[in-house]
Amino acid sequence: MEEIDWWKEAIVYQVYPRSFKDTNEDGIGDLKGIISRLDYIQQLGVTAIWLNPIFTSPQVDNGYDVSDYYTIDPIFGTINDAVELIEEAHKRDLKVIFDLVVNHTSDQHVWFQEALKGPENPYRNFYIWEDAKKGGHLPNNWVSVFGGSVWEKEPVGDQYYFHLFKKEMPDLNWDNPEVEKAILDVGKFWLDHGVDGFRLDAFIHMDKADDFFQVEMENGQELVSAQKINAFLPNIKNYVQKLSMDLRKVKEDVFILGEAASANVDLAFKYTHPENEMCNAIISFLIFPEDESMKDPRLPFNMQSSRLNKKAFKEVMTEWQDKMDPFGGPVLYWNNHDMARVVSRFGNVEQYRDNSSKTLATLMYLQKGIPFIFNGEEIGMRNLHYSDRAHFDTPGAVPFYEKAKQLGYSEEHILKELNHAGRDVSRGAMQWDNSEFAGFSKVAPWSGVNVEKNYNVADQEKDPNSILAYYKKVLHLKKLPVFTKGTFILQDTKDTLYVYERNYEGQRAIVCCNLSDTEEHIQEDGISASGWKVILQNEGNTIDKDSVTFAPYGTIVFMYEDQATNE
Repeated sequence: MEEIDWWKEAIVYQVYPRSFKDTNEDGIGDLKGIISRLDYIQQLGVTAIWLNPIFTSPQVDNGYDVSDYYTIDPIFGTINDAVELIEEAHKRDLKVIFDLVVNHTSDQHVWFQEALKGPENPYRNFYIWEDAKKGGHLPNNWVSVFGGSVWEKEPVGDQYYFHLFKKEMPDLNWDNPEVEKAILDVGKFWLDHGVDGFRLDAFIHMDKADDFFQVEMENGQELVSAQKINAFLPNIKNYVQKLSMDLRKVKEDVFILGEAASANVDLAFKYTHPENEMCNAIISFLIFPEDESMKDPRLPFNMQSSRLNKKAFKEVMTEWQDKMDPFGGPVLYWNNHDMARVVSRFGNVEQYRDNSSKTLATLMYLQKGIPFIFNGEEIGMRNLHYSDRAHFDTPGAVPFYEKAKQLGYSEEHILKELNHAGRDVSRGAMQWDNSEFAGFSKVAPWSGVNVEKNYNVADQEKDPNSILAYYKKVLHLKKLPVFTKGTFILQDTKDTLYVYERNYEGQRAIVCCNLSDTEEHIQEDGISASGWKVILQNEGNTIDKDSVTFAPYGTIVFMYEDQATNE
């Protein structure tokens, strides 16, 4: 299958459509806006684009609540716009990946509307239903991702339906083979329209626990997380394998990307092993261990600010590099629509924004694996800042706020934490220039926008030392065999330094990154000898024979001069 595994050397650019480019002046990005910027995307050096959901939706969860998989939501355009986008992307040798929501639908979907007509309706079994307990109590004490029970009573009738996420997003019943057939038909439809791959959203929750048992709780708690109970269960393999195999019968080289937020490397290995015929690649959120020593144990850790635990990060990345090596390496990414922006989270926005953006890109994307770049990352976009808690729709934000208030934390402190850890702050409008709304639209964007001189596309395209220019260089290097196929060896250094080698058929590269805001020094024996060349670096570093001094967030890539390509 080697000849059809195009995705093993892909470089993917994630477009969050709502926030990318607005052409009809409603404050929401649209497909025509993406089409108008395809040349920009291509010139970055990427080879594929992944679009967050664009199907018809009530937008309760920004499109992840799909009410019609076969039509485009009017806020984004029409099916003709989608076809044009696919065709124009292909003209530029860009593959197109759509988000496919497989765990749930909107409660406005015709399947669910039919299911509500009663137990005899053929669509009833598309979803998960349970009777109330004696006395009219909920079927069990499981809590949804967004808080509150996972059970919602049907408007007419006596049963409850299951929703792992919001109550407007009922879970599909994958024990019913008709569900797989229905989702497969959706996949076939879009493959016929030219789509090259799918991201399976939240697929790790497709299988549900055999019985809806009541969990005995301690400390007076009333509800337990259904997300943890209903993850990585055995039938997931059967569901995803069947769907993937059937999709590959339609398009042999279709790329299947699985979102497995809480998967460790062993599960990722299982889900991507070719023998299992499931996913080609896995996105896990567990690759960023944080220093949690300063967090309040009485509050959810994932909603509190912290920094990267650099020592643990090295161990995690080495494990993923080694384990996933046979399959082309892991997914390489720093941020996406579900987490804060990388330069705000792990860089230094105030003092070393440019250097830290460049170093983080070098560190991550020259490793073995598939880069996924979140739109705006390539110009160093920072988090939005919200001063009102009503802006936060991040799962867990409301209970975090309420609990922190009970514990006596100030409004200022709570908002600071939410602005650091919430997903909403990453969804600001793309910064095309420094005009009133950053060139995204002529009206105020739905999400908010940072308007910043120098940190926008127009300014950075004119600056050969910009973050944007640097990203293009990184992605150019990424296409060299040493960075796509080479072995990976992490050197033993102090925690603040991340230094690794890539080797392939005589080519040798050494990637050196300083993850601190102070100068760092290393002795790299032999790099002053004939045959070595600096092929990439950011600002402020110095080399004296074999001694290298890195500026704060400095980075240098060395390679044998014979094998280096021109920048």
